Amino acid sequence: MKISKRAAVIKQSLTLALTAKAKAMQAQGIDVVSFGAGEPDFDTPDFIKNVAIEDLQKGVTKYTAERGGPDLLKAVCETLQRDYGLKYETNQVMVSVGGKHSLYNAIFCMVDEGDEVIIPAPYWLTYPEQVRASGGVPVIVDCPPSTGFKITADRLRAAITPRTVAFVLNSPSNPTGAVYTKEELLAIGRVLEENPHVNLISDDLYQKLVYAPAEFHSLPAMLPSLLPRTIIVNGLSKAYSMTGWRLGWAAGPKEFMAACANLQGQSTSNVTTFTQRAAAVALRSDHAFLKPWLATFDKRRKMIVDGLNAIPGIKCAEPLGAFYAFPDVSGCFGKKVNGREITNSMSFSQILLEEANVSVVPGIAFGEDRCVRLSYATSETTIQKGLERLAKALGK
Repeated sequence: MKISKRAAVIKQSLTLALTAKAKAMQAQGIDVVSFGAGEPDFDTPDFIKNVAIEDLQKGVTKYTAERGGPDLLKAVCETLQRDYGLKYETNQVMVSVGGKHSLYNAIFCMVDEGDEVIIPAPYWLTYPEQVRASGGVPVIVDCPPSTGFKITADRLRAAITPRTVAFVLNSPSNPTGAVYTKEELLAIGRVLEENPHVNLISDDLYQKLVYAPAEFHSLPAMLPSLLPRTIIVNGLSKAYSMTGWRLGWAAGPKEFMAACANLQGQSTSNVTTFTQRAAAVALRSDHAFLKPWLATFDKRRKMIVDGLNAIPGIKCAEPLGAFYAFPDVSGCFGKKVNGREITNSMSFSQILLEEANVSVVPGIAFGEDRCVRLSYATSETTIQKGLERLAKALGK
């Protein structure tokens, strides 16, 4: 059967592929320590689950408008006002099947054939694939460890061409945990002000997962001049531990969001109806559950960074947001484990899984082949076991 050119260029997600392999090994009874999947190990808070259960039992199971029900859209607007200090109307926001879907809608509605989208590397692996699927050209800007894995104003300016239509900003970052300072964001914002043909896609999914002394700052909130060409993407997957619920949202100019709504109306329509009031309750909550979660993540963060830096050949900068460590393992390249040579991040990850039963994600999936990604959204016992296995395997 014929496969379209756009579909053919889309690569399989390495995070999902390696996670699947690790789960297959676990199904065979193998004790695999997995640092792969990017989701909290906490359960969705009961007060959120109970609302969805109640609505399901009450028969709230019919279609809503493709954007989402009016109360949920209002809750998103209230969130933007509370967290960003930005005023949006309900016709400027939309709820989709996860943050990934929100990004897809935005990129598909923004990018024409041959248009360029600037993506700092390391990047979340879905960004370039969505750009390619939309007929665009991902322009990857290398941001090595020496830059803190962050793009500078000068590097952004140098990457902009007349074909550039968008710049993707992700802070806190997946996979690095990097968080941009206010000054860094303002410098980037001034470059965007100099180039009015460039739109901003601000992926803020890890907004609430930040560790002191770092703080989350919104570029469009600081520079309102960018709002007419900014799409803010956020969601409930990470901060509310609702990955499987598939609830993300986007905010932007009214006309652009209408185009996104048309696209969604012809693809998925509305998100699951009986999750919508639960999502509104989550957004309007006092977020008291988040404080102990952050304290736990912070403890794990320090544990995994210290453990990785104690292993010869590995260097790990301290992540200031999200729940990922992104160590540089290039010091291990050229070494052999049981006769198998480590040559890059992929071979490092494969050897680690097959020789030590530890699953990590190769950095090449994120555009940085010197590194690997480890999620510390798992127990301290698991982290300790994984570090011990990693040290033992590399010690060979």
